[in-house]
Amino acid sequence: MTPGPSKSRAAEGRAVVRARSQDEAIIEVTWCYYQEGMNQNEIAERLGISRATVVNYLSEARKRDYVRITLDSNIFRDQDLARKLVDTFDLKDAIVVPSSPDGPEQSLDRVTRVVADWLPSLLEPGDRLGVAWGETVYRVAETAPRLSLDELTVVQLVGSRPAALGFAAETCSATLARRYGAHCVNLHVPLLLSDKSLVDRLKQEPVIRMQLEAVASCNKTIFACGTCKEESHVVHTGLLDRSEVGPCAERGAIGVICGRLIDHDGQGLNLDIEDRMISVTLDQMRRKDMGLLVGSGPDRAASMLAAIRGGFTTHLATCSQTATEMLNLACENDA
Repeated sequence: MTPGPSKSRAAEGRAVVRARSQDEAIIEVTWCYYQEGMNQNEIAERLGISRATVVNYLSEARKRDYVRITLDSNIFRDQDLARKLVDTFDLKDAIVVPSSPDGPEQSLDRVTRVVADWLPSLLEPGDRLGVAWGETVYRVAETAPRLSLDELTVVQLVGSRPAALGFAAETCSATLARRYGAHCVNLHVPLLLSDKSLVDRLKQEPVIRMQLEAVASCNKTIFACGTCKEESHVVHTGLLDRSEVGPCAERGAIGVICGRLIDHDGQGLNLDIEDRMISVTLDQMRRKDMGLLVGSGPDRAASMLAAIRGGFTTHLATCSQTATEMLNLACENDA
């Protein structure tokens, strides 16, 4: 039997209601879950979709920054380990998250996420934030909330160098600047060149000179201190050959800040290669209004401790296992 006109119009009306776009469906699922407190099964039943689709839509909403879940950073700043780090190392502030039972990779993820939420509170109008490079800093930039921070300038601290998985210096600084709606000053030169004379000539170029002046004038920095081992970032990016790691370690190399090697006391080794580098100097990294050191993993404890001793660090973010190891190392050295 052919349905009458009224039934056809009703059916068409229902079809219109159900024919929502995927974007609309993602928004609807997100609203139901986070605002109305519905569980995934209830949402699936209401919208006539599978529970798996609900899960996928919620995941997509997080990726698109439709929703952002944060914890008050004061929880982690007031933790006993954080206060002990501040008191022991004379820091302005520290934040310590619980180490993940799933391993170092997950602990680093926790640290970079809490830093992404903490960093905006450490910035003020007119600040010039120097941004280092590497996986840790890249993760912070990728996780940072989308904000509009007044009169903030983000500055790339090291020249460009090929890096795995997008951890290049220009990617770190540009991503963070975009997230914060800030002006970005990139350093449009290679990090390492073939000879010192070429470095000297490039530094005299007006545009490069202006960019290097921005590097020198940063009043705040965010950085990680790498290790000097065969699997380190400094080796993967070709700044050091694997065969050079051992001799550098014998000379006392324990960490790497912006491509420059430091010893246990945070003093530079001043390798010949540094004459061919274009990046922030160790002296320029010291005594800032804020030097935010971010790192996680027991293997990073010694290098992070060196970064503190060298005067590069005013603020520290790490996990509980790394914090404990740093305090233990400090006690051993003082004994």
